[in-house]
Amino acid sequence: MGEILGKFFIWIGAFLILIGFIFVFLSRLRFPSLPLDFHLRFGNVEVYLPLGTSLLLSILLTLLLNIILWLALWLTKG
Repeated sequence: MGEILGKFFIWIGAFLILIGFIFVFLSRLRFPSLPLDFHLRFGNVEVYLPLGTSLLLSILLTLLLNIILWLALWLTKG
């Protein structure tokens, strides 16, 4: 039990490090604003609503995960 739990935490740690590197890399990139990205200013308050970016990321991640799942099912059948 302890060995399995240890390996699980090592994988979780490696995954979090990978996510950290991705965030550092992406923060240095400047993405253009999409048509549905709203930036609102009310006095001292600024609100950024990235609806277009969220929609685009949702579509891309859905396609990517569907391809991965399709490949996983295809590889396990054959």
